[in-house]
This record gives sequence, structure tokens and C-alpha cells, in this order.
Amino acid sequence: MKNADFELFADLEPGQAPVRGFLHLAQSKRAGSIVLTHGAGGNTKAPLLVALCERFAAIGFNALRCDLPFRQRRATGPPSPSNAQKDQDGLRRAVAMMKERFGGPAFLGGVSYGGRQASMLVADAPALVEGLLLLSYPLHPPGRAAQLRTAHLPRLQVPTLFVSGTCDAFGTAAELEAAVKLIPGRARLISIEGAAHGLLQKSNREELPGKIVEEFQRFVAT
Repeated sequence: MKNADFELFADLEPGQAPVRGFLHLAQSKRAGSIVLTHGAGGNTKAPLLVALCERFAAIGFNALRCDLPFRQRRATGPPSPSNAQKDQDGLRRAVAMMKERFGGPAFLGGVSYGGRQASMLVADAPALVEGLLLLSYPLHPPGRAAQLRTAHLPRLQVPTLFVSGTCDAFGTAAELEAAVKLIPGRARLISIEGAAHGLLQKSNREELPGKIVEEFQRFVAT
């Protein structure tokens, strides 16, 4: 098997989207598998996802960067709140596929909207994965700090690593630290100095993906 665009239609019910994305195979002794997905305005080709999955594969993870069902339905535009459950179900199928194919521990995460959907899924299905990687978690809409997206956090039981820029309009470091304290399971925030919601900058583009992967590997192994 080689790294490749991936699409799985097996066992779909009417109206369900396939598991679709790009599969990066582990290049060394296998450490498990991880599914990563994109934000509301992105897709599986987002540079951060590509870089992260390449580095996860390099240290032994089979890594799938996948398009959420809403992105499969249309190439551009934001998701509809009414379709959030379908996006969570898509992530559930992606994780199940990786566990069936590769075995071992499984992890899940995503950027912004994708990370939020991953965390909501795992809050209700704690046995699904062994840990979460939440990149630029959208704690609240920009300029609306009172509209916190934290209702499910007290139900998270798995180790959860947040990575967020200190200039992210969707949540300050202080706001995110307060949110992390709501999680009964082990949780940690890594703040990226000077980074906005996209995390990658000219100054950190080369080293940041590797740093995130190393921090996540260390965090879940603790």
C-alpha cells in the first residue's frame, strides 16, 4: 500500500458520505493511527493538515486527513449548523475505518470547526479514541466572547491537547485556559506566540508542525 487519495464507500446508509481524504502510511514502527480534519473554510488540502500528517507518518502513525461530509457536498462555503451531526458521524466512520485497517491506539483531531466536531463526538463516545488534538479551537465567534462553545467540555474524558495562537480572535489564551479547566480528563493548552487562527506564519511554518506532533506524542504517552 502507498500514500494515496482515499475513498471508502463500504457499508454506507442512504444519505451518508463516504470516508474521503488522503492516507499517509507510517514510515517506521507503528504507533497507532490518527484522523485529522479541516476547519469551516478549508478542506483536506490545508497546508497545516498536510504538514502534520507527513510528520505523524514519519514517527509511526498512519494518518488520514479527511474531508468532512459538508465539504464533500460542496467545494466552498461554510457548514450549516443543522449538518453538524452528519459531520460528526463522518468522523466516527473515519476512525472506525482506521481502527479496522491498522489496529492499535486511535486518535482524532482537527482545525477549528473540525476540531470542535471531533471533541463533541468524543464527549458522547469516549471509547472511540485514546486522545484528541484540537487546533485553533473556536471557543467563541470573533467579538462575541459571551457565546462560549464549552457545553460539552465537562464530558470529555480522553487526553485532550489544545494548540492555539495568542492572537486568535476565536479565543484568548486566558479564555482557553479557563475552558481547559472544565475538562475532567487530562487536558493541556499550548499557546503559539503571535499566531492567529491559522497558526502557520512565515516565522514558524517550518518548525511548527513538527513541534505540534512531538508535543502530542509526548502528551498522549504520559
